[in-house]
Amino acid sequence: MPKITFLPNEDICPDGAVIEAPKGTSICRAALDNGIPLEHACELSCACTTCHVYVVEGLRSLDGATEDEDDYLDKAWSLQPNSRLSCQALLSDDDITVEIPKYTINHASERH
Repeated sequence: MPKITFLPNEDICPDGAVIEAPKGTSICRAALDNGIPLEHACELSCACTTCHVYVVEGLRSLDGATEDEDDYLDKAWSLQPNSRLSCQALLSDDDITVEIPKYTINHASERH
C-alpha cells in the first residue's frame, strides 16, 4: 500500500503524519479515514477548493487533473504548480508527500 507523508501543519496536523491507504483512494479520503481533518466543504465532489493541497513529492505518480479540477484549482488560495484538490488526486502504487496549505478559500472554517 502506498504511504502518504503529511508535512506538519500547525492547525490540522501539528506533528505531521505518515499513513497508508489502498491504491485508488483519494488523498482527502485517506486523510479523513486516518484522523487528519482536511477541510472538504463539498463532501469530496470536486465543487470547491477547501481540500487543496501541495503534492511535494510523487506528483507525477498521480493521474493528471481533470478539466473540472483545473477550473476549481484556479480559484484556490495560493495556487502552486504542484497544487491538487485532495478529493480528486487518487493514489497510485508510489508514496507521496503532501503539504496542507495554511489557508483555504473557506475563511469560515467549521473547525473554528
